[in-house]
Amino acid sequence: MRRAGLGYVAALGAAFAMAACHGGAKDMPGDAQDHTPFHEIGAADTIHFLGTEPFWGGDVTGTRMTYSTPESRTGEVFPVSRFAGRGGLSFTGMRGGAELTLAVAPGQCSDGMSDRAYPFTVMLKIGAETRYGCAWTDRQRPSGGETSAPSSPR
Repeated sequence: MRRAGLGYVAALGAAFAMAACHGGAKDMPGDAQDHTPFHEIGAADTIHFLGTEPFWGGDVTGTRMTYSTPESRTGEVFPVSRFAGRGGLSFTGMRGGAELTLAVAPGQCSDGMSDRAYPFTVMLKIGAETRYGCAWTDRQRPSGGETSAPSSPR
């Protein structure tokens, strides 16, 4: 995965965690005076995400996440909570007893395997493991490569 905003997504995820623990905005990305929640992805939009090495993907609709891998093509479905920060979204929940966080931020992203350019970058943390990937919505689709949006590993 090649992402122009990889550092931004990592900083966003860390900032979400720090803000949750400390209640401060000092280390948050973006304009500290702007308290408007991220609105480029609406609460009713479906977010599709994918990653490689290893292959993984899924989607989030409302408070439901589906996470899939080549070994689990139908995917696992579990509840998540949504948080809209200044620079993106995060979704949190539990998967197999491990805490899960998916951070989504605007930024050009490449899957490294096609000519597609995705409009969002993602960081997925499950327990101690962190993965990076790309994302899109039905309204904000990838550009380049094939004309249709890719499918997740399911």
